[in-house]
Amino acid sequence: MAETKKKPDNSLLDIVVNVIAPVMILSWMSKEDGEFWHLGPVKAMSIALLLPLAFGIWHFIKHKKLNLFSCIGLFAILLTGLITIYLFYNESARPHVAIIFGIKEAVQPLVIGVLFIVTHKMAAPLLNTFLYNDGLFDIKRIEKSVKEKSTETCYQSLLWKCTLIMFGSFCLSAIANLALSLYFFRDLSPAADNWKVGYNEIVGKITGWGFAVIGAPFLFVMAFILYFMLTNLKKITGLESDEILLGR
Repeated sequence: MAETKKKPDNSLLDIVVNVIAPVMILSWMSKEDGEFWHLGPVKAMSIALLLPLAFGIWHFIKHKKLNLFSCIGLFAILLTGLITIYLFYNESARPHVAIIFGIKEAVQPLVIGVLFIVTHKMAAPLLNTFLYNDGLFDIKRIEKSVKEKSTETCYQSLLWKCTLIMFGSFCLSAIANLALSLYFFRDLSPAADNWKVGYNEIVGKITGWGFAVIGAPFLFVMAFILYFMLTNLKKITGLESDEILLGR
């Protein structure tokens, strides 16, 4: 009996639930008066955090596994929630909201970047999760050719260089996240009567702009690494592109 192919995750649904929906909720529902959908900043923030959290739980129940990206998403949601509670109920911290939220935004990609280095020598390097895996590369054939040609040192050096590039890209993302926070929170006055509403709206902007400003360059970096890896694997193994990459 032929093996049933595993249905891939819906990337568009992930973007809608984790980016677009929270941005819209924070932007449209944070006000306290006017339209019926104005629920106030606390309820709006709660819904914006609970939606991706509930989606992550549903995904875990359906697929019976908790993958790296789910863990990262949960970590981000918990951090945002804790920082929001702290800022909502500790007015003395509000003058420092830009740097507090900026550090939170910077920590997430920085942790991922460090994990590339830490897991490099482990059985399941993070590079494999993001790019170099048997869903894209014919790793068994590649490693067989590496062994036959005695180019193990060059092969390991290539993987390490790609790991360092990924680490560097996430470090740049951390700096960009911090810069976005400092920029958007610059005009939010700690003494403003609608401080919570303004905070929610800015968090929504950072979420949306972060996806656009950081996500697009990251795709470019991934494309560059793929090209860099493919070019060097051809030299190391003597294989052609169609032998290195799996057919679709």
